Amino acid sequence: MLQLENVHVALDAEAGLVRALDGLSLTLYRGETYALVGESGCGKSMTALALMRLLPDNGHVQRGRIALGESVPDAKPTDLLRLPEVVMRRIRGGRVGIIFQEPATSLNPVMRVGDQIVEAIEAHTTLRGEAARHKAIDWLRRVGIPEPERRIDSYPFEMSGGQKQRVMIAVTLAAEPEYLIADEPTTALDVTIQKQVLDLLKDLQRERQLGLLLITHDLGVVADMAHRVALMYAGQIVEEAPAQQFFAQPRHPYARLLLKALPDALNKGHELVSIKGTVPPLWQSFEGCRFAPRCHMAQPRCASNEPKLVGDQRKVRCWYADTPDPVSLVPELKSAVKGSGQDEAPVLLDVQGLRVSFRSKRAWFKPDHVVDAVQNVSFQIRAGQTLALVGESGCGKTTTGRAIVQLLRGQPHVQVEGLARLETEVGVRDLFGLQGRDLVVARRSVQMVFQDPFASLNPRMRVVDILQEGLLALRTDWTPEQRQRKVNELIERVGLRPDALNRFPHEFSGGQRQRLAIARALAVEPKVLVCDEPTSALDVSVQAQILNLLRELQDQLGLGLLFITHNMGVVAYLADDVAVMRQGQIVEQGSAEQVLDRPAHEYTRTLLAAVPANPLRFSQSGGQA
Repeated sequence: MLQLENVHVALDAEAGLVRALDGLSLTLYRGETYALVGESGCGKSMTALALMRLLPDNGHVQRGRIALGESVPDAKPTDLLRLPEVVMRRIRGGRVGIIFQEPATSLNPVMRVGDQIVEAIEAHTTLRGEAARHKAIDWLRRVGIPEPERRIDSYPFEMSGGQKQRVMIAVTLAAEPEYLIADEPTTALDVTIQKQVLDLLKDLQRERQLGLLLITHDLGVVADMAHRVALMYAGQIVEEAPAQQFFAQPRHPYARLLLKALPDALNKGHELVSIKGTVPPLWQSFEGCRFAPRCHMAQPRCASNEPKLVGDQRKVRCWYADTPDPVSLVPELKSAVKGSGQDEAPVLLDVQGLRVSFRSKRAWFKPDHVVDAVQNVSFQIRAGQTLALVGESGCGKTTTGRAIVQLLRGQPHVQVEGLARLETEVGVRDLFGLQGRDLVVARRSVQMVFQDPFASLNPRMRVVDILQEGLLALRTDWTPEQRQRKVNELIERVGLRPDALNRFPHEFSGGQRQRLAIARALAVEPKVLVCDEPTSALDVSVQAQILNLLRELQDQLGLGLLFITHNMGVVAYLADDVAVMRQGQIVEQGSAEQVLDRPAHEYTRTLLAAVPANPLRFSQSGGQA
């Protein structure tokens, strides 16, 4: 087994000593999947870093024990915290591997992906040279990279976000560890590749008795994969239970609220449950229950007396765990159904015959290599409506969005053809034909939320400057007071505290950075928002806040959304229309109900068959998946 016993981790920060983990204990057995879930900033990733001894320079383990069991009978477990670094390097990757949350920052940008996989193979196995390269190609194939013999020589920047995540998984699995820590391993993956990767992990568990510590906010993946579930909040585990019992009968109020926040067709037309407030700062001292300020079941006792984690097979940290929940599991909140007559709503964006091709130079005696990334794509987005663009990674979804927002303009190797008529402040304009000041005015009407918030936020700028950057460029008619009011309003609407304005992007978790990216896109009050996987890095409670915010903006402002996603639960909840892309073309398009309930194309049926089980329906069925 791999065991953490009463682990306390602290970080030295300007605000004081941050207690990232406060008495954490968990046990992972070979052949078992142990899921660690919770909101961003609760300590999930810090648990993984502490276990691997990869804490940042300002972090340290104050006390506790991390024990790794030996395969030799009666041998004493190895305390990883007492090993010299030279020994820990052999264990890190060789016996315990880790898949990091953000592949774009985990992969070496100046090394070919194949060399990075071979490096792991040669460091932790006996394979060398061509044998290691063949093994690397095999792992690329197993994690679903097309044409692995060719893509092994690609650099990370030549791959999509989902493909980089698959390479990161291949790097880790190629060393064949005994235990695997997977920190959001399927965040950037579409549902078919996600299913392929999860099935691969299941096969490895059966073949090699792999122990898997799964850190994720996707409760559908947890319901499909986990044997046991631990829910974290503010550096502590608040509930631990077998997966079936956790979803069928959650005991902690936080667990109950998380299940209510899941988007699905069942609660379409209703506002999602969102947990008020945010995770408290961990540099403060706590007297009572840490969740009490946000709890809908809190009593006076909760504010003054801290509950302990008690129980045997099922553990819970709550004074009122057995009290019936006053809020039904099926949302019965105020309706957020959009107004009638949507077919008559004005068209904000009309895309016709969009074609995007990439041209790469070959040797002088060979013709240029041309890739048609997007071919003859047409769709409309009306005021107050959402068009969901779904499909596998690399099918052209992001390229379509970037072409519409004019981020491919001026690149000599890219050719964009077609029409994109956008409703702007000065009338309908074709985006592809605008220049100069006309293009600046049009940019106010269409903004984009990118998939990777870490790469899209300037690491040298404070949040207040990041949010005001677009206002200074596109809203020159606003006064400084108006800009400041807008920034203060946005930071609150996306669920962050006002003190976040004076911090830098690296001081936030992945989910918090994504909220900042959404706030920046909304700052100039666009009419059309292109969202490229905007909730992929968010836990379900914050996802509910963002989806509610987008629906509210649509109701109030008539905002049109092009929503690029692989989360079918979000599609079922938010989308009015769905377009399914494959290899650069739209293969099926129609209303959300028609495409999701009565798919006509075989590829659409394949996508829907790969969607994980819905935990909300799982809980309603009394534990039957």
